[in-house]
Amino acid sequence: MKKIGFIGLGNMGMPMSENLLDSGYDVYGFDVNHEAETRFEKAGGQVGRSMDDLAKSCDAIITSLPSVEAYESVYLGEDGLIRNSHKNILLLDTSTVAPESNKKVAETAEKYEVRFLETPVSGGVVGAVNRTLTFMAGGPKPIFDEASALMHVLGEDIFHIDERIESGTLSKLINNLFIGFYTAGVSEALALAKKQNMDLDALFDVLSVSYGQSRIYERNYKTFIANDEYDPGFTLKLLRKDLNFVKETMTREDLHLPVTDVLLQVYEEAEQAGLGPKDMAVLYEHVGKQDISFEAKKERIK
Repeated sequence: MKKIGFIGLGNMGMPMSENLLDSGYDVYGFDVNHEAETRFEKAGGQVGRSMDDLAKSCDAIITSLPSVEAYESVYLGEDGLIRNSHKNILLLDTSTVAPESNKKVAETAEKYEVRFLETPVSGGVVGAVNRTLTFMAGGPKPIFDEASALMHVLGEDIFHIDERIESGTLSKLINNLFIGFYTAGVSEALALAKKQNMDLDALFDVLSVSYGQSRIYERNYKTFIANDEYDPGFTLKLLRKDLNFVKETMTREDLHLPVTDVLLQVYEEAEQAGLGPKDMAVLYEHVGKQDISFEAKKERIK
């Protein structure tokens, strides 16, 4: 497996595709943003090929896509991957989309006898750059076994969840639900500490060796909050998007998770305040600016 196509050269896709180049693969990049393609070409990649051409000529294609619409277009469109792929190709998707979309693509792939694996990743841009991503794969085990070597080029911890194509996505959504809670918890706890004129650096030293410690606390505080800098590693709007997928799954399963309902509302309000393009740690600033009476808060939660 030498010739790899990579579709989606964004914050995650670019470093992953560059790591494939550094590992000796022939990589053909594709992105609707031509500036991204130009950057990839300067890194040594090849561009200028259409998606259907890549589907007909590559040994494997990896995708990293920002939305359900882009995902379904790339895989299910007339010029997309599944309808144009040769029988021996391997398709790996690293995006986080709706589980129902995973099923739709997998059913179409089976119809066209195309091998497809859903492999969402965790670890952010830093993990993509450093090859320390966690892969959560769902789909047939024989396809996972064949794709493992490729995933190990890009990540550190590679898991096959189970044979259901959506199982990796469900694991990723649960992971991001935790991240949503942790980020909100860090934001509110530090807003309280700041209101009490506490030294946030000193507090971090204490809590980092206490049960209040978490990787999200360390990430959000040390990289973003302490520096008052929110250039995104993982944007608030992307986290909110994933929480919406959680909400859709809750609704479909007739499952009521009351704290999750409130959590989603908090992120929606922050995005409406214009914070969506910034890193998710910016929720700290949003929480700190809120001035809502106790009675109003109780009413909102109802």
